[in-house]
Amino acid sequence: DMPTPTLFTEMDTLQQDGDELEWKESARWVKFEEKVEEGGERWSKPHVSTLSLHSLFELRTCIQTGTVLLDLEGYSLPQIVDEGMLSPDLREKISFVLLRKHRHQTKKPIHRSLADMGKASGGGARHAQSRSMNDISDTPSTDQLRNKFMKKIPRDAEASNVLVGEVDFLDKPFVAFVRLAQATTLGGLTEVPVPTRFLFILLGPTGKAKSYNQIGRAIATLMVDDLFSDVAYKARDREDLIAGIDEFLDEVIVLPPGEWDPKIRIEPPKKVTSADKRKSVFSLNELGQPNGAAGGGGGLAEDEEIVCVCGRFCGGLFLDIKRKIPWLLSDFYEGFHIQSISAVLFIYLGCITNAITFGGLLGDATDNYQGVMESFLGTALSGTVFCLFSGQPLIILSSTGPILIFEKLLFEFSKNNGIDYMELRLWIGIHSCLQCFLLVATDASYIIKYMTRFTEEGFSSLISFIFISDAIKKMMGSFKYYPINTDFKPDYVTAYKCECLAPDPSESILSLDWSQLSKKECVKYGGSLVGNTCKYVPDLALMSFILFFGTYSMTVSLKKFKFSRYFPTKLRKLISDFSIFMAIMTFVGLDRLIGLKTPKLIVPTEFKPTRPDRGWIVLPFGKNPWWVYLASFVPALLVTILIFMDQQISAVIVNRKENKLRKGCGYHLDLFWVGVLMAACSFLGLPWYVAATVISIAHIDSLKMESESSAPGEQPQFLGVREQRLTGILVFVLTGVSIFLAPILQFIPMPVLYGVFLYMGVASLSGIQFWERIKLYMMPSKYQPDFPFLRHVPLRRVHLFTLVQIICLAVLWVLKSTVLAILFPVMAGRTGLNTSRPVTTAERRPNRKRSHLRWEL
Repeated sequence: DMPTPTLFTEMDTLQQDGDELEWKESARWVKFEEKVEEGGERWSKPHVSTLSLHSLFELRTCIQTGTVLLDLEGYSLPQIVDEGMLSPDLREKISFVLLRKHRHQTKKPIHRSLADMGKASGGGARHAQSRSMNDISDTPSTDQLRNKFMKKIPRDAEASNVLVGEVDFLDKPFVAFVRLAQATTLGGLTEVPVPTRFLFILLGPTGKAKSYNQIGRAIATLMVDDLFSDVAYKARDREDLIAGIDEFLDEVIVLPPGEWDPKIRIEPPKKVTSADKRKSVFSLNELGQPNGAAGGGGGLAEDEEIVCVCGRFCGGLFLDIKRKIPWLLSDFYEGFHIQSISAVLFIYLGCITNAITFGGLLGDATDNYQGVMESFLGTALSGTVFCLFSGQPLIILSSTGPILIFEKLLFEFSKNNGIDYMELRLWIGIHSCLQCFLLVATDASYIIKYMTRFTEEGFSSLISFIFISDAIKKMMGSFKYYPINTDFKPDYVTAYKCECLAPDPSESILSLDWSQLSKKECVKYGGSLVGNTCKYVPDLALMSFILFFGTYSMTVSLKKFKFSRYFPTKLRKLISDFSIFMAIMTFVGLDRLIGLKTPKLIVPTEFKPTRPDRGWIVLPFGKNPWWVYLASFVPALLVTILIFMDQQISAVIVNRKENKLRKGCGYHLDLFWVGVLMAACSFLGLPWYVAATVISIAHIDSLKMESESSAPGEQPQFLGVREQRLTGILVFVLTGVSIFLAPILQFIPMPVLYGVFLYMGVASLSGIQFWERIKLYMMPSKYQPDFPFLRHVPLRRVHLFTLVQIICLAVLWVLKSTVLAILFPVMAGRTGLNTSRPVTTAERRPNRKRSHLRWEL
């Protein structure tokens, strides 16, 4: 079935303005109710409509006894009135009333003093002016076209107009419910230039204005109800409409009058309950299709295919390529968006910080055979190639802890056994590349279908905790190198000293007065600094902490700024998108303003290997015995398992259903290019790279899209992720040219980047059910959120399941702190693998009822 359009409902009430009648807008609905405040100069905040039960019963009676015209042919309000099957004696009077001027609520108040001046200038002129404005224009007015409220209404929306009022020529109420055959723009009838599909008219004798107003609010509320709007579009007769009202009454909740104040406005909920359950009970199929409903054909069917065993050579790889070819052009032009700029800046800073950190650690572990320069070049090369050709370009490649441990063990083994490290490493990379090709050719990635939520949450949580702990550890290192002098005693300042002592008297420069040298001069001439204040730098540790925590706090605050009430929506969203960049620039400026020598980002300035005795190309033969080339197959197998599990678990987390990725995944294609890059980096003597979970999640978060138009009071709807290759390519190209940006990057304090790392770790925890269940331990039952799994699973079972995950996470945390860290991805995958059968998409839905409880929530 084609979806029914969103309805914008406006209610106008008939009012007496001097001697003239006019329709004045009193309320409007898109999803929630907004009404004109008593002062008449502003709209109320959006709120949930509260209706009296009596008004709903009266509305049912009105539909049951009044005029119901379905699929009426009409292109103007006068024509609709003429064809409305009214009796001749009422047609002229009702037509006169319905065609009065409609005054819509605007931001600017009505200047009644000017209107009074118009009255005072003469009644004849006023009458002539009103007569010229009596009939509604057939075309939208300029005010309608300029109305900014259109931004809140979906493009294909239609309008339903509710007209209620009291007149003196009727003895009993006149009710008409009209559905036009085609949505028609009825000039100035509606506040915004939206075509009208429905009209509800209620005119009655004087004295019951409040009752008419409540009935009008009742039908307006029903028209924006998801189920009743479907009924209104598909109804074939009066009985279908009454059935829709009865279904609405079945769901209505009545509040006792003495225990609740009807004047209280209920805030719109953050998450609106779907009407799918109501629709499944109330069959709409018998009502037929909506007559002339807007909207094109249905969208593309959801691609449920993830991975499969094709039974032919490289079948999965060819399917991945076939799936990606139709999106090739959009992968580039969809990246041309201002949101991509903020994503590039964010991920770029994360990547260069990671490259510097791992480059330094690799240099220490391998005696500078691989250092910061190799880390920068490898990050740029691997990341650019992967983002250009991979199946999931949103994945960010980086060095990981297990690879670092493996490199350290491999270097120590080579050194102790007299084997050339770089040549051995090259053959391990070649064997690992061939093994990855074998896994791709045999569709081995099918194993990921056995990974449950247990695996995904355990892996992503541990990586997030590692990011958080590393950021804090690096920050605490500033207190070690630049300690705070907590034992400072003002009365004993004479006891604090730092002296420069001469080196060996036989080799010292006798002409120097060592006691008068500065700190730099003392170090320059080979002297030694002695004293308890030699390493003390005032306020440096505290300043580093301010930069660290300030960057994190400001980023979090600005990220949430789009949900605040200040400034227009577009400006709030822009500030949120550029929150990290703004936080970095703010605290870089603060650091420059204060002028303390905080530790800065150090970027290589020359394009040459870190170790002078090695070149950029590693030759495969000549330095090791022939058997080493064959024996390297064994450690290569360990590397392949490590790479496979690390890559595919991260890819599963990135491709999860919650991210609403529409272009499909490419597990086989991703692994193919990881294998190719393993061999390429081995020949160039560069580090090996694999999917980085936390940075990839941060990349996705920075590219999330929300609906541009949302009903007043409704939270913006998450639409998906801006899937493209451009941001990743730009990030890694910038990483490669960072050598030339060193004069600029050297102004960035390292504590600021540690704050970015902390934000990445904390932000990646959001949305992880495991983290939400941990917080349940500290909440009394009555304050716990209304999670779907708490409705179906006893709380003690939830706590038991969470406890098992915590224990497994603790084991992995201990494991990663030892030499056995190279087994971490294997253990993470094995901890949660369900070896009995694949986990289907339906089983991943948390609200699905099952006959028994499995260890998966």
